[in-house]
Amino acid sequence: MGLRIDADGERLVVTVSGELDLDSAPLLQQTLHHALEHASAGIELDLGGVDFCDCSVLNVLLHARHRAHRAAQQLVLRAGSPAVERLLELTGTRHLFTAAESGDGMTAEGRTAEDMQR
Repeated sequence: MGLRIDADGERLVVTVSGELDLDSAPLLQQTLHHALEHASAGIELDLGGVDFCDCSVLNVLLHARHRAHRAAQQLVLRAGSPAVERLLELTGTRHLFTAAESGDGMTAEGRTAEDMQR
């Protein structure tokens, strides 16, 4: 697994490549935790170079998203490989990593962030 963190304005971009599984999940979780601590507006994930992704990584992503939400930040998916997109689509979680909230708390789909977590 390869990891890189770059600044993009007030956000940090975390770029991940290779295989994401139970063995690599702790390092990804640690990296996302670190990025959230140092980003003022949240993080964007570039998972376009991920060859394999299992459900243990989904748990890491959901935990990081929850942590970002509690810190009034966003965790959004900038790019996803076919493996990542398939996992998110099969689990019905893709929408959790796409919508930016407007000032009224509504997402692009017209739902609040709380509605999306249900």
